[in-house]
Amino acid sequence: MIQLNYTGELEKKPVALAGLLEDLIQNDPKVVYIDSDLMLLTNVLDVYKRHPDRVFNTGIQEANMVGVAAGLSLLGFKPYIHSFAAFASRRAFDQLFLSIAYADKSVRVIGSEPGIRQEYNGGTHMCFEDIPLMRTIPNSTVFDVTDSTMFYSLLRQTKDLHGLYYFRMPFKNIVAVYKKGSKFTIGKGIQLQEGSDATVIACGLLVSVALEAAKLLKKENISVRVVDMFTVKSIDEKLVIDSAKATGAIVTAENGSVYGGLGSAVSEVITQNYPVPVIHVGVKDEFGEVGPESYLRERFGFTPKNIAANVKKAISLKNRFPCVVMS
Repeated sequence: MIQLNYTGELEKKPVALAGLLEDLIQNDPKVVYIDSDLMLLTNVLDVYKRHPDRVFNTGIQEANMVGVAAGLSLLGFKPYIHSFAAFASRRAFDQLFLSIAYADKSVRVIGSEPGIRQEYNGGTHMCFEDIPLMRTIPNSTVFDVTDSTMFYSLLRQTKDLHGLYYFRMPFKNIVAVYKKGSKFTIGKGIQLQEGSDATVIACGLLVSVALEAAKLLKKENISVRVVDMFTVKSIDEKLVIDSAKATGAIVTAENGSVYGGLGSAVSEVITQNYPVPVIHVGVKDEFGEVGPESYLRERFGFTPKNIAANVKKAISLKNRFPCVVMS
C-alpha cells in the first residue's frame, strides 16, 4: 500500500546504503556490492570492512566494474553496482549492453546524483542522457526514483529478479513524498492527486516540483492530475492513456533529456493510442553546466512556475483542437 508523506520538506538524512546492504548480505549469501571509488557517498565503508569478500571497490574503472558484475552474475551471485549516473550509464554503456543484457545476466545498477544534482562538477558529470541510453537496451528496466522510501523498496524487490535494472537516484537533499513502509509495484505509475484540466506526468526530482505546480494552478481554479511515473521503462501505458482520456492534455517533467527520456516514452504511448497535446519540461539538446542547484533549476526550467506555465499552454492547445475527444 502506498501512503503519501508530502510536506515539501527535505528528508532528515541522506540516502545511506549501509543498513540495507548489511541486511541483504546477512540474509542472502549471494548478494554482492561493487563500487567505483564512491563508498563515502554510499556510506558503505564499514560494511566493506566487515564483509571484504562481498563488497568490492574497483576504483574509477566503471567498465571494469560492470565486467566484474557480469562474471559474478555468471557464478550465481546477485550484484548491486554503483557510480555517478554519468559513469554508471554513459561510460559503461557498451559493457552494460553486451556483458549484461546481451549475455542475459542479472545486475542492479545504481546511477547516483543524476542531472542537475552534480552542481559544481559541471557538464562532464551532469548526465541528462542516462534514461535514453538505458531505455534502448532490450529487456532493461529503468527507474527514476522519487525518494529514499521508494529506493529501498525497489532495491529489495529486484534482488531476486532476472535482468538489468537501472536506478537513477539522488543521495542528498531529497524531498520526502512517501511514508516509510509504502510498497511500490514495478511498472505501475502512481496517481498522486486527481485533476480534470490537465495531467503532469513527472519522475524523480521533479515529482515534488509537479505537486507544487499543481498547488499554484489550484489557486487559479485549474485542476491538475499529478502522476509519479517512477518506472520509465516499462512505462505504465494504461495510466498514461487513462490520464489522456480524463484530462485531454499532458505535461511531462523530468530532470533529464526529453529526447528518449520520460517525455519520449509518454509521447510514444499517446501518439499510438489516444492523441492529445503533450508538452515536455526537461533538457532539450543541451549540455550541463557548473552552478548551484538553485541556479540550475531556474536555468533548465525545473520550477513550479515553469511547469504551471506549460500546463496552461497544454490546456490552450487542447481547447484549440476540437478533434481531441474526451471520454
